Amino acid sequence: MNRPALTRLAALTVLALPLTALADTPVAAPTLNTGDTAWMLVSTVLVLFMTIPGLALFYAGMVRSKNVLSVLMQCFAITGLVSILWVIYGYSLVFDTSGMIKDQVNLHSFVGGLHRAFLAGLTPDSLFLTVPESVFITFQMTFAIITPALIVGAFAERMKFSAMLLFMGLWFTLVYAPIAHMVWSGPGGLLLDWGVLDFAGGTVVHINAGVAGLVAALVLGKRRGYPNSVMAPHNLGYTLIGASMLWVGWFGFNAGSAVAANGTAGMAMLVTQIATAAAALAWMAIEWLTHKKPSVLGIASGAVAGLVAITPASGTAGPGGALVIGLAAGVVCFFSATSLKRVLGYDDSLDVFGVHAIGGILGALLTGVFAAPALGGFGTVTDIAGQLFTQAKGVGVTILYTAIVSFVLLKLIDATLGLRVAADEETEGLDLALHNERGYNL
Repeated sequence: MNRPALTRLAALTVLALPLTALADTPVAAPTLNTGDTAWMLVSTVLVLFMTIPGLALFYAGMVRSKNVLSVLMQCFAITGLVSILWVIYGYSLVFDTSGMIKDQVNLHSFVGGLHRAFLAGLTPDSLFLTVPESVFITFQMTFAIITPALIVGAFAERMKFSAMLLFMGLWFTLVYAPIAHMVWSGPGGLLLDWGVLDFAGGTVVHINAGVAGLVAALVLGKRRGYPNSVMAPHNLGYTLIGASMLWVGWFGFNAGSAVAANGTAGMAMLVTQIATAAAALAWMAIEWLTHKKPSVLGIASGAVAGLVAITPASGTAGPGGALVIGLAAGVVCFFSATSLKRVLGYDDSLDVFGVHAIGGILGALLTGVFAAPALGGFGTVTDIAGQLFTQAKGVGVTILYTAIVSFVLLKLIDATLGLRVAADEETEGLDLALHNERGYNL
């Protein structure tokens, strides 16, 4: 069962909709499955592990030594901030389906209500499908945490910490929650009703964060000295360790999205490994041919590109489709993070747009192809061209909505609090200027 199917069922069984309004036939009450619960507990830990320490180290190694603590601090602070906002209203905005009606577009097609604010109605016995709802809430919280944390890489080394916190809180509320609701909440969610396939977050997480990252990089402007000054990563060991943690944690991200210990989770795990390995090798090979030497940064970036691209397809693609998706992601994201970035001249510090947005777009589109059983997939797609168009609509809505709202939020914050650190603070480094600490004692 893929994630949209799970959310449809869950919306009917968990979120307090009366059974008499659901169907004329009885619906079996959900029962706890300890195997599913154990897997989801592990998956939740794995996805949190992706942000702290995985993403934090991945990004920290790529910045200059004077900014290493600032990136670690941003990822850690976002983890705390989003956790609390998720409890207060985030879970409700994403998964409260009160008032949602399938195939009728209204406010609840775009965002949920507040009936589950402060996790109202949650008890130790509350179930989501076959697992405790408390586990599902925490699992989804980890997705909400990593998505804004991904954006950090685009504006690294130049945003005020206070502005970053305000932007992330508003962005989570006004961008992440609506997009997640439209895709994952259940019947009545706009993109789900259109038939958009996104098993584990190609649109919700990666396109969403990648586009916001590009907008943030453009609004803030380039780092001082970019591109003429050398801004090489200061510790690629951190970056490779972080990428390795992301690779391992991503099994919770993708296979955990089955919300069960079943065949779908097993296949999601397999295709995730295949696509990631293929993308890492593809990026390494194309870099080797282009620049004459393979790099640690390249193979790590390629692995992340493969993880991103397979995410939306992980519940429907087969091994062959995963191989193609991974190879395509390695090549396309390499050129996006190098040639495209150089031609357009934007300063996306750690290539959030080139890897996450482009990889997410590629993966979302190819999901419509490789979900077809005729191509070895396990979805229900029979009209590949039609599904491609549906996927493209989902991508387009996500890009447009995210870009507009992110731009408005950044401009409002810049006009009030101010977005960018002072020139002397940027030169000194954010570790000392903003946190009065050093990452290294020389």
